[in-house]
Order: sequence, then C-alpha cells, then structure tokens
Amino acid sequence: MSRAEGMKLITIVGARPQFIKAAAVMRATQEFNKKEKRIREILVHTGQHYDYLMDKVFFEELDLPKPDYHLGVGSGSHARQTGMMLERIEAVLQKEKPHVVMVYGDTNSTLAGALATAKLNIPVAHVEAGLRSYNRNMPEEMNRLLTDHLSSLLFCPTDQSIRNLLKEGIKDREGVIVKKVGDVMYDSILYYSKIAEKKSTILRDLNLVNLQSAICNPQYYLATLHRAENTDNLNRLQSILKALDKIGRNTPVLLPIHPRTRKVMKGYGLLSKFKDIKLIEPISYLDMLKLEKNAKAILTDSGGIQKEAYWFGVPCFTLREETEWVETIKQGWNKLVGSEEKRIVEAVSQFTGKCLPGKRPGVFGDGKAGREIVRILKKRFG
Repeated sequence: MSRAEGMKLITIVGARPQFIKAAAVMRATQEFNKKEKRIREILVHTGQHYDYLMDKVFFEELDLPKPDYHLGVGSGSHARQTGMMLERIEAVLQKEKPHVVMVYGDTNSTLAGALATAKLNIPVAHVEAGLRSYNRNMPEEMNRLLTDHLSSLLFCPTDQSIRNLLKEGIKDREGVIVKKVGDVMYDSILYYSKIAEKKSTILRDLNLVNLQSAICNPQYYLATLHRAENTDNLNRLQSILKALDKIGRNTPVLLPIHPRTRKVMKGYGLLSKFKDIKLIEPISYLDMLKLEKNAKAILTDSGGIQKEAYWFGVPCFTLREETEWVETIKQGWNKLVGSEEKRIVEAVSQFTGKCLPGKRPGVFGDGKAGREIVRILKKRFG
C-alpha cells in the first residue's frame, strides 16, 4: 500500500488494558474512514492474554474486529515470551510492510512490538508514552523506558508524561513527534460506561443490588491484585490478603481474581484461607466499570483502575509504594498504601465513606485522544 493510496497501520496488542486503549483509537480510525477511506489498520494479537475472561470477552464487548494475526504466544518467562513475540512480529512486519506500527502501554507485547519494528527501520508510535514510576524493579518500567526510546511518535496522556520524557532528552524534534493527546482510556470510559449502565447485570448477579445506593453511600469495596511485585512475594501477598480479609469483616470486599494471583494463591494453599474476601472469577470490562462506579472505595495495584476510580469519583487506595499516575495523587483522589497490613487497614478505616466532592480536573484530556492520534498519524503518513 503506497502512501498515495493511504496509510497502512499495524496495531499490536496482547493484554486486556491494550484492548481497551486500542478500541478508542480504532473507533477514531473508523470515523475517519467513513469520510475518506485512507487508513488500513491491521490488528496483531500476541496472545499474551489468552483465556476467555481476559481476552475474547473483551473483543466481544469492545466490538473489536477479529485480529488479522493471532501469534499464540501465551504465558512464559519474560525472556521466553518476549523472544517468541519478537520472532513472530518480525515475520508479520516483513510480510505487511506497514508505514507505522502502534504499540500501547507497558507490557511485554509493547516492548517486543517496538523492538521488532525499530530494528526494521519502521516508525514506532507509542500510545501512553512518558509514564514513569521510577521503580526499575518493575518489568513494566523497563518496558516503558525502552519503548519510549525506540519510538518516533510518542503520544503522551498528561503534562507530567511530557516532562518525564524531557528529563531523558526525548522531545519534539525533526524525526520525532512528542505530543500530549490525552488519555485514550478516558475516551473508553466515557463511551463504555454508558453501555455498562444498560447492559451489565453484575450487581444483580452478585446479589449486590441492595448494596448499591443512589445517594452516594455504597456498601462494598472492590479490590484487584495482579502485579508481580505483590503476587510473587509471599510476604507481600499474605499481608495484602490479611488486610482485605480484615476490612471484609465489616464491609464486603470483592476480589475478581487474576489468573496469576489464583495460581500463586493455589500454590500456597491460600484460596480458602481468607473467609471475608469474596473471590470471584475475572470479569468483563463492562462489569468492571459497573462495579467500580458503585464501590465504596477501590483497593488496587493496577494503573488503569487508579484512573478509572478518579474518573468515577471513587476513592482509591493503591497497593504499591509508587504510581505512574501521580496526577491522581496530587488531586487527592488516590492514596499510596503499599502492602503492609496495618497501613492498609488504617488508611481504609480513616476513610469517611463519603463521595469525593466536585468535578475532577481534566488533566487527562477531553475524551478525544483517539481522534487526535489519528489526526497526527494521517498528517505524518498520509
């Protein structure tokens, strides 16, 4: 496909958050193509997430097209997973010869896609560029750093992400585009939360209807736990679970259990040990939005859920010592509580239970990040 005929874009995804982010940009691409069909988008799924509740159901709910390529990589060590992705992505790129390749976030799929692309001298576009936790023990941090330094187009969600890149000498210059476009997950939450209100039956399914309140007094906590720093450290994992169990004695605590967390808990005989945590299977995106919106508060080690809590006006306690999303901390909607049982329980006990007042400042853009990304790509690649 020559530039005269339009732009060929390859999008690489592999994990649940990337499906959500890609959906926002794909909607914008489809809007553009209705007016002028000049973008051909090819979807490559690495297979990093591969079970139904972490993969297929998201494609169905988000109305994403079936991937043009499914690489079937599956689970494995970081080296094995990334290596397999590199080899298989390279073969796709050599066959398709795209003008640009889009990667999202900070997973192994992100790094493998960026590395394979850059080595073939094809421009890399990184959505969610510039995020930093400054904790290099996190695999995600290394993925972010390397991907940003490999990228030609860096689409940043916030002013802080721009500043982070400037510290590393990455700036808007000839051959490199660095732009604040807003957060594509904000695009998605605005679009899909309306659908969730109509379609999700999760509150009824979990017998939580009576715990939902229209007067801003919800009566359950929502927790998520999946990062390796918490799940692969038995002391940290047990401490967090003890805290959730103690909190759950007074108010229900729901924990949709990530496959990694389930595997570790099962290995250590922890699945039935904590009686006051309500463990449920992984849930779909629409169900998660419904649970988040109606929760008393959220306890999580997820980056995306910190932002979703902020956008819904639900207090968030982050089970880490740092966060990429410092904006949520600065605005007072998020609190870092780490993994220590006593610290977590005290933070939650001091929480008044009242909804946070006022409108959240628009530090994450206006919900049109996808459109801005497509506009920039179109201008650069025709």
